[in-house]
Amino acid sequence: MNRRTFVKSLPALTVLASTTATFAQDTPKPTQDLKPITLPKPDMDGGKSVLAALKERKTTRNINAKELPAQVLSNLLWAAFGVNREKGSFGKPGRTAASASNSQEIDLYVALPGGVFLYEAIPHRLAPVVAGDLRGRAGRGAAASAPLNIFYVVDLTRYDTGPGQPDRRIGDPEVQKSYYYTDTGLIAGNVYLFAASQGLAAWFHNCNKEAAAKEFKLRPEQRVLFAQTVGYPA
Repeated sequence: MNRRTFVKSLPALTVLASTTATFAQDTPKPTQDLKPITLPKPDMDGGKSVLAALKERKTTRNINAKELPAQVLSNLLWAAFGVNREKGSFGKPGRTAASASNSQEIDLYVALPGGVFLYEAIPHRLAPVVAGDLRGRAGRGAAASAPLNIFYVVDLTRYDTGPGQPDRRIGDPEVQKSYYYTDTGLIAGNVYLFAASQGLAAWFHNCNKEAAAKEFKLRPEQRVLFAQTVGYPA
């Protein structure tokens, strides 16, 4: 990727067809109502330089409900935590944000108007989790009506505590906590920079962790940490 550019959005593409159906807000629907979404290939040219994006980086809580084009969504998720090289450390692909021992323990659950999806970075697609408009689980106001909420979810089973792990502290729950909070912040920082480079609004905040965990059908080893709302400035 050009060091002086970030990721460019295409302004006039069709909004994701599979998320335009009308659902009753806050009412989960059967998962079979959703189909996987194969995202367009990320467009890595254009946009503001990293320094210019840093200059523009800020939290914007006033976000309108205009939906994001498919290409913008694709670019955003890749910038957040996509695969940027085939070979990273510990035998795994490299990602756009660092993680402890390359554990990649943070999952992005993406709440769109039509349902919640899990971002799968290697195929670069969205896998269905639950149908229905659950954006309100991220919070009230703009968070409930913005086109996109990202829920950051840690999966504690991703930490390798085996004999080959050089970090002997990685099995300590308190150390793990420091790792997954830091790793979430690194991804959220990427989202903020992408938003700044594209003239989008971004807002990192708390969320309804208990309701989201239940409705996303998370395992006990998974925990909802925070949410981040993204859209066009109001």
